[in-house]
Amino acid sequence: MNIDRIETFYVPPRWLFVRVEAKGGHVGWGEASLEGHAEAVDGAFEALRDRFIGHDAYRIEDIWQIAYRGGFYRGGPVMMSALSGLDQALWDLKGRALGVPAWEMLGGRVRDRIRAYAWIGGDRPQEAAEAAAARRRQGFSAVKMNATAELDFLGTPKLFAEVVERVRAVQGEGLDVGLDFHGRVHKPMAKQLAKLLEPLGLLFLEEPLLSENPEGIAAISQLVSTPIALGERLYSRWDFKPFLAAGVVDIIQPDLSHAGGLSECRRIAAMAEAFDVAVAPHCPLGPLALAACLQLAACTPNVVLQEMSLGIHYNVGHDLLSFVTNPDALTPVDGFLPIPLGAGLGIDIDEDGVRKAHEQRHRWRNPIWRYKDGSFAEW
Repeated sequence: MNIDRIETFYVPPRWLFVRVEAKGGHVGWGEASLEGHAEAVDGAFEALRDRFIGHDAYRIEDIWQIAYRGGFYRGGPVMMSALSGLDQALWDLKGRALGVPAWEMLGGRVRDRIRAYAWIGGDRPQEAAEAAAARRRQGFSAVKMNATAELDFLGTPKLFAEVVERVRAVQGEGLDVGLDFHGRVHKPMAKQLAKLLEPLGLLFLEEPLLSENPEGIAAISQLVSTPIALGERLYSRWDFKPFLAAGVVDIIQPDLSHAGGLSECRRIAAMAEAFDVAVAPHCPLGPLALAACLQLAACTPNVVLQEMSLGIHYNVGHDLLSFVTNPDALTPVDGFLPIPLGAGLGIDIDEDGVRKAHEQRHRWRNPIWRYKDGSFAEW
């Protein structure tokens, strides 16, 4: 089952799909999307093609080790996203060739479905409540929303009160809420806001500070009982290791299209389990990334929640299910996503549609945000 071809496709709005074909015609799909950096990840595939065309596609772990270690320079978002997409595609290919889901090859199911959540916007309480109600109608029982807008080093009681009002408005619609700080708030503000939000019973506080500030995250985790979540900007088990060892995080959020694919994220989750830390994979991406996440959820006991980007603001005009011919596999029901039962990653891709979309070759870039004073704000 030697690899014959590795292709990449720029799929709007900002995705990079990977197609691996073996001699004999077996095919697998993966997703190497790195938001705003598709060209860089695509470039990394040149080295992967040189190494793995002709390699046995069934030797997924051997390929992973060579791709990670064989180039001397390791890690980082670009190289790990390329490896992630290749890894997903190999699990899909092997599963389809053998006629079993990836989760079957990874030990079998521990659950039949996983609770899902989606992002909502709304700068005012009423807007947030309306967005939450729309998510409830889509089948969600939980949402994530931004914690902050115009908060930097200094804030005011009025700004704090607005955050609390928005959260309560969403909770009033009967949904559980996770709050994302995006690492946007500096430590003095993050501490105050985290303490004020503690009585609201949030699912989690996500990236209260950037993961490059572990000392500050430790200070906040010791200040409040609300679960602290982070990990979308960490790319391997070695990146997660110091946060787990320090006991400062309660939920980790590896992205299966950035953190080494299904293979590495399974190892990251197992390491987290030893520290009694839950896993809620980051996934504001496309259908293949989500399908890979569901394979992880199927066979991993400490996965507790799954993000998905159904109708999310940066996918406007490009439905998550546009290139999937069995959309029920990625549709929430009563707040849960079903575990796919199909072979490989469990979804079927419209290859003709992908090839046609690739002709447009998107050039998506991250938007730039600024505070009222004109200074740069985190995403």
